[in-house]
Amino acid sequence: MRKMNIVVAGLGYVGTANAVTAARYNKVTAVDKLPWKAELLNQGRPPVADALAEKFLKSYELDICAVTEGTECYSGADLVIIATPTDPLDGRLDTSSVESVIGQVTAVNPDAVIVIRSTVPIGFTDYAAKKYNTESILFCPEFLREGSALYDELNPSRIVVGFPQGSGAAEEKAHGFANLLLQGVEKKDVPIMVMNSSEAESVKLFSNTYLAMRIAFFNELDAFAEHGGLNTRNIIDGVCGDLRIGNYYNNPSFGYGGYCLPKDSRQLLGELDGMPNDIIEAAIRSNVSRTEYIAEQILERAGRCGKKSVVGFYRLTMKSDSDNLRNSSSLEIIKALQHRGVSVIVYEPAVKDPVIFHCPVIEDIDDFKRESDVIAANRYGRELDDVWDKVYTRDVYFRN
Repeated sequence: MRKMNIVVAGLGYVGTANAVTAARYNKVTAVDKLPWKAELLNQGRPPVADALAEKFLKSYELDICAVTEGTECYSGADLVIIATPTDPLDGRLDTSSVESVIGQVTAVNPDAVIVIRSTVPIGFTDYAAKKYNTESILFCPEFLREGSALYDELNPSRIVVGFPQGSGAAEEKAHGFANLLLQGVEKKDVPIMVMNSSEAESVKLFSNTYLAMRIAFFNELDAFAEHGGLNTRNIIDGVCGDLRIGNYYNNPSFGYGGYCLPKDSRQLLGELDGMPNDIIEAAIRSNVSRTEYIAEQILERAGRCGKKSVVGFYRLTMKSDSDNLRNSSSLEIIKALQHRGVSVIVYEPAVKDPVIFHCPVIEDIDDFKRESDVIAANRYGRELDDVWDKVYTRDVYFRN
């Protein structure tokens, strides 16, 4: 069977996982406008923190290369996967990078199948199919975690593919792409769900918003327990012993953050304008309240030191195995502390600059521990064991 010529646009977590997976059996060209990302991939190193992707790039002979301009490679592509960022603009997902790729592909290669894996507003795929007059555009939501995106790509919980409403040709291509994904996974018996694209787009936004609500719920449980001098873990273990609830996504934190949950929940809230949205709106408000609550707890602890205290933030990433600082809940807490005149320092190996958000970055962990009067840790690290008495964390399971 001949190799497909696949182009992956965007080298974040999703794009990198897709490129590495596809390159095991096909010829892959990855496109990212940031030269350092393309350079890293061409050196056999993933441009994101993903241990399995790093292992694959070292262990397998992958037919993959990276470039910074995609027009030429789009012209010869059988399949183009779009995984470019859709960062919020004025509170809504900005799809300009996705539209840019679609426009380039349809201009030079109208026969290529285009698969959007970026998160987009509900109805976007239908809109794009009409605007660019194509029946070769699909939406396939990703359900990947930062730091383990390749593992999740190889072991999916389900494969969802959406096609524009009323397009029989696109529906056939959706089934074909779903089967293509199925061939590359390691997990057996993966459910395939083919539906119209607006339904698939809804699956993505409602899934992430549910996860945000779940985090907010257990954070409110934690605040109740902390305020009453109760053991948070005992309560959570008891609650999650109910199989209908399940023992997952229940470790308290400083608030949900990262790239996906904040923007996706706000996007969905906007989609529900004029319809019942009380639970979703409450989850977003709850997350704001959580960061304010954590800031107050840290302030109280710093005040007990009896002097102008220095608060050290141990890691800013949302997860211990991630290098992504975007929309970290710790950043909002730092802003609140700085507004109160508190001195803040940071230990974050993912940051190469000496200062971030007006906070000195301390490179040496021992110096960081010595200079900090209080250490705030969204996720605890065993290297803090010797200064446990300084640490403020709500991480009761010592896991993500």
